[in-house]
Amino acid sequence: MHAKQLRWIAWPAFLVAAVLEAMVFAVLDPQSLTLLGWQVDWSRSTGYSVSFLIFWCMFMLCSAITLQLAYPPTQVNARLHHPNLPE
Repeated sequence: MHAKQLRWIAWPAFLVAAVLEAMVFAVLDPQSLTLLGWQVDWSRSTGYSVSFLIFWCMFMLCSAITLQLAYPPTQVNARLHHPNLPE
């Protein structure tokens, strides 16, 4: 993966994760969260950080799948058979 494609994936995901983080924690207190029925004993800043990283990773996965689906099938198939082809 090239740096340009990584920017296409990471930057929009970062922005959407930041917005979702603000929306979620405007309603929820991170110290009141439970994980599989157990009370999470984290500070607020740890709860914010961990949840932001989870949101960011999920949105990067979504962006990566979208980028992969944007390629025409002929280009994807050609790269499968000849992995050294330029993108």
